[in-house]
Amino acid sequence: MSLVKFEIFSKVAEVGSFTKAADSLQLTQSAVSHAITSLEKEFELTLINRNKTGVTLTNAGEHLLFTIRKVLHYNEKVYQEAASLNGLSKGTIKIGIFTSVSMKWLPNIIKIMEAKYPAIHIELKEGDYFEIEQWLLSGEIDCGFVNITQSNQFDIIPLKNDPLLCIVSNQSELYNKPVVTFEDLEKVDFIMPSYGGSHDVKRLFEAYNVQPNIRFELMEETAIMSMISHHLGISILPEMVLDSLPKQLRVIPLEVNSYRSIGLATRYNLSPAGRKFAEVTKGWLSGKEQ
Repeated sequence: MSLVKFEIFSKVAEVGSFTKAADSLQLTQSAVSHAITSLEKEFELTLINRNKTGVTLTNAGEHLLFTIRKVLHYNEKVYQEAASLNGLSKGTIKIGIFTSVSMKWLPNIIKIMEAKYPAIHIELKEGDYFEIEQWLLSGEIDCGFVNITQSNQFDIIPLKNDPLLCIVSNQSELYNKPVVTFEDLEKVDFIMPSYGGSHDVKRLFEAYNVQPNIRFELMEETAIMSMISHHLGISILPEMVLDSLPKQLRVIPLEVNSYRSIGLATRYNLSPAGRKFAEVTKGWLSGKEQ
């Protein structure tokens, strides 16, 4: 059984297209199509539905994808373990990231990785908290930055408690308050961050039974701040995204200390390259906080 066919099948499943998979793997589209057809013949199963809008996995394809990705993961791990025994650090690490991490942390971490371990290749996949957890579960990535949950699906390295703060415009009735209370939050229009799945703002409201008047739900923090700048509501955002706050906005603490807890979630049996990335990330952040 050719591992190359497994890699091609995994990439087609990830990007949903023979053409995009071929471009990513630097193959011809016919080579990708031939590999999938050959794999289906070997398994005597139809793995992919082909149609004009793209490709989707069949039930059989979905069922086998998880195991195929485990095979690829352990194949990569074998080579990385062998390299480690030879005193080398090499391999590929696939990392799930969200916007504020990619802006604030990744450039420095990658710079250190390239200086210390130039043979380790890093691939980044950007999404929201929910997507990153799903990619970890499906084997699309080796580790990912997440909003820490109580999930027992991963090993999680805690990294930072990022304060949640209220952002208001200079025309808001809350602008001059020293702190914003939960009662205040229910009296004005609120712009809810819409990261996939549950997140800390929603959990905060649930914990304290806050019923905000949600006017909009937006994913991008810059879009939320633009709405606030135009006096269309207030919001709550993590401190890490507030460096370039427009001058007409003000950050006000909440009546209770609230945080989003960021961690690095890793698959069990993390590869040597993955362990190096985790060590560098934790070490850089520890030094940064001192």
